[in-house]
Amino acid sequence: MPSRPARASAVALVSALAALLCALLPATAAHAAGRTVQGGRLDWGIKSSFQSYVTGPVAKGSFKLKNGAATVGGSLFRFHSATGSYDPETGAFEAAFSGGVVFQGHQKPDGSYELDLAVSRPTVKINGGSGTLYADVSSKAKDTGAVTTQTQVPFATLGLGGVNMRGGGSPIALTGIPATLTDQGAKAFAGYYPAGAQLDPVSLSADVKAAPAAETSPAASPSAQPSQDPQAAQGAFADAAVDWGVRRTFREYVTGAVGQGKWTLAEGAQDGGALFRFPQGKGAYDGRKGTLDAAFAGTVHFTGAHLDLKLGKLSVTVENGKGVLSADVTTGSETKNAVALVEFDAKGLKTDGALATLTEAPATLTEGGSQAFTSMTPSSLYAAGTEMDPVSLAVALDATAKLPALPDLGSTASPGAPAAPGTSAAPAAQEEESSNAGLYAALGVAVLVLAGGAGHLVLRRNRRTEADAPDAPAQADPDGPAESVAAQQPKP
Repeated sequence: MPSRPARASAVALVSALAALLCALLPATAAHAAGRTVQGGRLDWGIKSSFQSYVTGPVAKGSFKLKNGAATVGGSLFRFHSATGSYDPETGAFEAAFSGGVVFQGHQKPDGSYELDLAVSRPTVKINGGSGTLYADVSSKAKDTGAVTTQTQVPFATLGLGGVNMRGGGSPIALTGIPATLTDQGAKAFAGYYPAGAQLDPVSLSADVKAAPAAETSPAASPSAQPSQDPQAAQGAFADAAVDWGVRRTFREYVTGAVGQGKWTLAEGAQDGGALFRFPQGKGAYDGRKGTLDAAFAGTVHFTGAHLDLKLGKLSVTVENGKGVLSADVTTGSETKNAVALVEFDAKGLKTDGALATLTEAPATLTEGGSQAFTSMTPSSLYAAGTEMDPVSLAVALDATAKLPALPDLGSTASPGAPAAPGTSAAPAAQEEESSNAGLYAALGVAVLVLAGGAGHLVLRRNRRTEADAPDAPAQADPDGPAESVAAQQPKP
């Protein structure tokens, strides 16, 4: 019979390894459970021929970007800040993106447009090998002029042939996915195209994070969320930021074939894709009078062929419903201080609690701003009164207020570069899944081998006791097989 201590040691060893295997399995399975999509961008031209028609000699129109949407490449719109969910086991994926684009053409004598179409908040849903793109759509019918506004219309079906959504890592990347107009999408598109029409392909990248554990948030104390009289806010504030993209076509000119340039941000300025944020505002705000006087940090420097323009030390004044954005302007080696660049409509400046905001206020170029740009571009392009990018303001009246977030383009966003063609899901997590499977197999083998080795050790020890044989074979060492198996496993 085996000795009791040896048998107990073997049983304890096998039990410990089995417990380790059982502990790892649920932990890894939980890691592979549903995850949160947070951050990323979707690049889509909607339909490039429609863009050409709107901006061409017939419609003589244009498009406007809303809510942080940007342009990228020759004909793509970039929607941002993906939110949603992803299940790597089933491949189910859902991501909603922010931003919108408004197409207008065929202007009437009264200033309205016969063609007026807005597409915003595209959402991609994929499940069971099929996918659909939904969007908020507002359109004016081309025959009757009736305006229809719909939320999350199933706008296009997505061709996912050959795309395996299971086991994807982070980010999830889909490029060049074919899109086909649905029946409902055709109606929402104001009848310009029939159902079945091919739309521009869709590309997206979305960051995936582990789903956070459920937790109960304690009720906020009254001191953490103090009430704020909207008309009482006045005097110095805690923080502020101004968001301004200068002008979309100017940014495209800078990075295009003519400008061959770029922009560089410094001193705290941030890039939100379609806009620049100038933070760390200091100054005074009076909610009763609706006045603001604030200075901001950050610089943006545009450089390229025959191009050298730097804007810094931005400031904003608001009074009587009118705003002025000024900056130090450097062209080459010459600097002009506190140049009034644009004027904007500030009647929408509102206070809500401890936060005062103005969102996408229309802005036009001043005479001083025109002179700043004329040194590098034809004066006819940037004459005084030219429409510039809108201005957004956020003022935190005390430390409890949180400024609005910048657009979140995700970890793989590359400003100015469209996604590469092709259709594929990021394979990172597929590799992770196979690695986990290998780990399970290795641990199972290790347990079995160790169990066999431990049993053999008990037997050999018993025989050594009976025969008093001092030379035990080397393979009886229980650590040998485990080390050789573990050494072959991929590193996490």
